[in-house]
Amino acid sequence: MEFSEHIKTANVEDVVLRRPSHAPMKGTLCVTGHHLLFSDRDGDSPKQVLVLLRNIDAIEKSVENLLGYSSLFSSSVQSERPTLSSGTITLRCKDLSVLQLDIPGMEECLNIGHSIETLSSLETVSHTYPFFYRPSGLSLQGQWGLSSTELDYAQMEDLNDQWRLSHVNRDYCVCPSYPPAVIVPRAIDDEALIKVAKFRQWGRFPVLCYYHKPNSMVIMRSSQPLTGANRKRCREDELLLQAVIDGSEKGYIIDTRSSQQAQQARMTGGGFESKSSYSCWKRLHRQLERGKVLQESLIKLMEACGDHSDSVDRWLSKLENSKWLSHVHNALATAGLTAECVERDGHSVLVHGSEGTDTTLLVSSLARLILDPSSRTLPGFLALLEREWVQAGHPFQQRCAHSAYSHARIRQEAPVFLLLLDCVWQLAHQFPLAMGFSEALLIRLASDAYASNYGTFLCNSDQERCALGVKERTHCLFQALLTHRERECYSNPLYEPTELAIWPSVQPQSLQLWRGLFLRWTQHTRHLEEAQEEIRNLVLECRGADRASGELDP
Repeated sequence: MEFSEHIKTANVEDVVLRRPSHAPMKGTLCVTGHHLLFSDRDGDSPKQVLVLLRNIDAIEKSVENLLGYSSLFSSSVQSERPTLSSGTITLRCKDLSVLQLDIPGMEECLNIGHSIETLSSLETVSHTYPFFYRPSGLSLQGQWGLSSTELDYAQMEDLNDQWRLSHVNRDYCVCPSYPPAVIVPRAIDDEALIKVAKFRQWGRFPVLCYYHKPNSMVIMRSSQPLTGANRKRCREDELLLQAVIDGSEKGYIIDTRSSQQAQQARMTGGGFESKSSYSCWKRLHRQLERGKVLQESLIKLMEACGDHSDSVDRWLSKLENSKWLSHVHNALATAGLTAECVERDGHSVLVHGSEGTDTTLLVSSLARLILDPSSRTLPGFLALLEREWVQAGHPFQQRCAHSAYSHARIRQEAPVFLLLLDCVWQLAHQFPLAMGFSEALLIRLASDAYASNYGTFLCNSDQERCALGVKERTHCLFQALLTHRERECYSNPLYEPTELAIWPSVQPQSLQLWRGLFLRWTQHTRHLEEAQEEIRNLVLECRGADRASGELDP
């Protein structure tokens, strides 16, 4: 496909770019197949603003000669507004930024707007920018990614007696959303796994996702059993779960649906594990919202963050009505419960909701982060995301198709991964020395999940990425973040490793709005970023001085 077919006007001079908390810039706007490039050549230091078209969530056009300004922009620059016939384009981006372009000429404005609308919503994955991005210092040769199931299994020598590596899904025919290799109980052969897969929604049979070395307990994840209204049973599924707790008196099933939702699922062919068939497992229901409810919560949150009224009570009311912090609370509380079952009660846990691709991954990932010190390092955290989200089949392409500003009807969008990152930020905020990575990394991941130069978050499963050649034709974000230059930017200079679990507080006063992300583009947050960077530099300077002093000591 030729991207030029969709570009009627490639360059426009004398365009004015306006952004909240920035002075207006006048320069040249250029449209390419994947980017908008704005160049301001005035002054001693020319500036450029590059916007990935995939990052644009909504576009608003006006070809009227408006003299006023929306409340988003400062009235102090109104005198610079063009008075001749012109058009205005407002771009609301998936990274939650907002840009306004004042373009001379209505025809040019309409042409630019049409190009942006078309090029920002191309549905063919292989036409997106990661397939064209070739950064210096990175090669397409060699291993793609940081981890694999085989590598994880090889590093867990204690597992070999009771667990094994299975390649039953090598051609993705057993479970399209699982990777080719999985870790399962040694007592269960591949033929039994195939039968279990038919008994679990979308074939997502129970697999190991975390082994807790201190007491040999495990966390597994799956989708719901297909018991249906007739209470169907699967002997192989029952034997698999029994093998997980062999030698233990019981295990816990954390169902991320309410008891009522689980009961209703039986009417459509789903269901839950009955007490009679799984007598050694205790089922606990902890409802976590997903889908449309979660997406609408994000939309309301950003409406609150965009409220520029002077009323604090009104702002707090909007924030509460969004229920975003309630979702954060519920996710952390459920993850804490899961970790308690493993660490304090000494029992293994199976986590699942319905499909097992959203809130299931949310809970299992956070529980591991609470318990596992190695997952709190920069490379360990990235490997955790790769294993528990990318390889485990979270449908990024569907969930992150739109962010908070899109005018499109909500379909399969849901900010589950964004909710995970917010929960991780809450943990880092409560335990500032325990994480080996910085807030800047979480913000970077939040942006790249929706629009990226890299192929890591493309597609909905490992099978789809394999079919499109993502691993051969694009670069891996996680590998790029571990290069020397990037590692310095995203490491936590205050990091002090601890072998202890980090137990989050979920009291209302302990959970805060993630200002660094949701208020990222305000002047207040920019000052916070500058202060954090200054603190970072001071810490690094002090540590460098301490090392130098140590080397000089006799």
